[in-house]
Amino acid sequence: MITFSQIPEIRLQLKAERNARHLVGFVPTMGFLHEGHLSLIKKAKQENDIVVLSIFVNPTQFAPSEDLDRYPRDLQHDALLAQQAGCDIVFVPPVDEMYPSGFLSYVTVNELSTVLEGEFRPTHFKGVTTVVLKLLNIVQPDVAYFGQKDVQQSIILKKMIADLNLPVRIDVVPTIREADGLAMSSRNVYLDPGQRKNATVLHRSLLLAETNIALGEHDPKKIVDAMTAMILEHNPTQIDYVKIVDAQNLQEKHILQSGDTIVLPLAVRFGATRLIDNIILTVK
Repeated sequence: MITFSQIPEIRLQLKAERNARHLVGFVPTMGFLHEGHLSLIKKAKQENDIVVLSIFVNPTQFAPSEDLDRYPRDLQHDALLAQQAGCDIVFVPPVDEMYPSGFLSYVTVNELSTVLEGEFRPTHFKGVTTVVLKLLNIVQPDVAYFGQKDVQQSIILKKMIADLNLPVRIDVVPTIREADGLAMSSRNVYLDPGQRKNATVLHRSLLLAETNIALGEHDPKKIVDAMTAMILEHNPTQIDYVKIVDAQNLQEKHILQSGDTIVLPLAVRFGATRLIDNIILTVK
């Protein structure tokens, strides 16, 4: 496994790979790898000749009040896990390599970026789309792999790629969960034991909604109310949102109809830790 920190160096290496007609799979991350990230690397390895992993804690997607400084980092352990999972190239750029002095250009995907996460983190997706576009331009992969846990991010990135005619395919890989159902996240380390136990209600509330829909409940308000009541029994600090939205445009659904493909996203705080989760399903 080779590690690069400078853009010209990794571009030169990947030019040689493409000249050899090697398929390139790309997994962009902020590091502190867990099984969710490793599942992306393993899938990329199955489907491509070369797997590139980026590790970059992107400052432009954090608001001043958010956890940039305390975001967990462990590059040495990340490198070991990445190599074991089959990664070939790791790109670990410093901030000034990605955002040199005088940087002024940003990418915004309108409408999709202003709802759900965008309502509570209004600058977040501008940072995400900008850094992902930069990384895609640097790596120029055939396929880029993202986790379903960040479902809104995936929908936004697919739209950006379509609108800007980028020659890359986005593969969204199912969320990897702990044995008790909690979605794997680098932020889970912030939870104390009590918060960690309470946070498992998030997945259970999603399963409750899935069951209710399967049994014929088509009123989103009743479904969301049942989910919210369940979550409130487990001492959340704050519920930012629990919603049912269209899987294409992220607009809130007011009635469910057979054949609808929907996303049930939620964002809930336990203590100071903000967790997100979701399921995607088609109404029968």
